[in-house]
Amino acid sequence: MKGVHFLISTLAILASATFLVSASDPSPLQDFCVALNDNKSAGGYFGANAVFVNGKFCKDTKLVNANDFFFSGLQNPRNTQNPLGSNVTTVNVDQIAGLNTLGISLTRIDFAPNGLNPPHTHPRASEFLVVLEGTLYVGFVTSNGDGNRLFTKVLNKGDVFVFPIGLIHFQFNVGHVNAVAFAGLSSQNPGVITIANAVFGSKPPINPDVLAKAFQVDDNVVDYLQKQFWYDNN
Repeated sequence: MKGVHFLISTLAILASATFLVSASDPSPLQDFCVALNDNKSAGGYFGANAVFVNGKFCKDTKLVNANDFFFSGLQNPRNTQNPLGSNVTTVNVDQIAGLNTLGISLTRIDFAPNGLNPPHTHPRASEFLVVLEGTLYVGFVTSNGDGNRLFTKVLNKGDVFVFPIGLIHFQFNVGHVNAVAFAGLSSQNPGVITIANAVFGSKPPINPDVLAKAFQVDDNVVDYLQKQFWYDNN
């Protein structure tokens, strides 16, 4: 009987581990898998109609060099003269091919005074944010099942805040000077969905009756919002 209980416990642990692994990028099975942008570079082995399931094809390890793991320029301030007053510089697998299969990426976020990185989600990654300069008001909203609770904090230089995977979150510069933050994400390609852009700027537009009903506003309000230019700061 003890053997049966041990087997059940072992299976439960393995099931839990499998769930946790599947909740983020898969672990690599080799030292690295430097990404290729097309299957032709991989020798055409997979044919012209190859399907990219998760990640990218690997570069021949004999052709890999240090530049495949390198990116330069994050020390430079970005232009924040836009409607949001913010600019996100992304460093993921598209910028550093060596990030492929490693499950991490990075962003630099520049804020003008009153600049906003608007409510958005990362469908494939959790995020931790560290403030290098300035003062940011940050927060995230929990899921419906948790009552859509809002968690906020005012961050100063050196402070760190975590945003759980998939939850709507934002950062707002409440200071009178420029602010800079860096964010680490738990995916080589975390993705980003900016809520306002997705809801009111989708192509083609969502039926206004759907949005009017969902937001409980007049159709004219929806029509106005759908006609706006929804700026993408990424």
